[in-house]
Amino acid sequence: MIYLHQIDPIALSLGPVKLHWYGLMYLLAFLSAWWLGRRRVAAGRLPGVDANAFSDLLFYSMLGVVLGGRIGYVLFYGFPAFVQQPLSIFKVWEGGMSFHGGLLGVMAASWWWTRKQRLHYFDTMDFVAPLVPLGLGFGRIGNFIGAELWGKYTHAGWGVIFPTDPALAQLSAAELKAQYAAGALQQFARHPSQLYQAFLEGVLMFAALWWFSRTPRPRYAVSGLFALLYGAFRFAVEFVRVPDEQLDYLAFGWLTMGQLLSTPLIALGVFLLWLSRRAPTLQPALPAKEAS
Repeated sequence: MIYLHQIDPIALSLGPVKLHWYGLMYLLAFLSAWWLGRRRVAAGRLPGVDANAFSDLLFYSMLGVVLGGRIGYVLFYGFPAFVQQPLSIFKVWEGGMSFHGGLLGVMAASWWWTRKQRLHYFDTMDFVAPLVPLGLGFGRIGNFIGAELWGKYTHAGWGVIFPTDPALAQLSAAELKAQYAAGALQQFARHPSQLYQAFLEGVLMFAALWWFSRTPRPRYAVSGLFALLYGAFRFAVEFVRVPDEQLDYLAFGWLTMGQLLSTPLIALGVFLLWLSRRAPTLQPALPAKEAS
């Protein structure tokens, strides 16, 4: 089945104020992390930490996602333009966020918070890891609604036709609908790689991490599983996703920046899982504020 993408990226307009679906996806991501995190705090999954301390962690992590995501995008995907126009790093309205940059931002924010709480860094990261996948899924849905970061042509009689496809730029919305209804656009059907990632990085990874972390695991294990799964899923989907226009393929006619950045994550995940074999297991306890 071939679907013509006709979703308006603006969810709500109130005069000059426009609320974009992508912004709503960010809000849902943070709300889901807050709700899941409160549940884990209430279950004592990070001993000595209460709801107020977790709120601080979430706030720092939000800053890490936004700042790290933007800085990472500029450095990983738009460095030549950044060299020519350094102030472009502040042009967030032009789009451009990097997961790997956002991850580094969250790791830095968590490190800062962990120092203040006097905890082991990977106890914090193991606590945070299951809170992230749903947000990743919401973000990819936002990419799909915004008709960005689409995949390659399927050539298989199914997929999604995106109006943002450069090959269709000369067609008006009415012409697109007419040619789609006449069955004349099948060759422009693309892999909805955003939805692949929403399922793999969002739904499947959340289910795996939430189930895995329901019982106490050795230190490093949950973080290791997160890194391994995300790296593997992202590496795989990149084969059907169009590489960034400004970079194209980096090597071998298939290696993308996304795959290059995900390879260290796979290695890190394997290393952390290996390290967890002899690591202590943090036992749940009531948060400090509730302990008797």
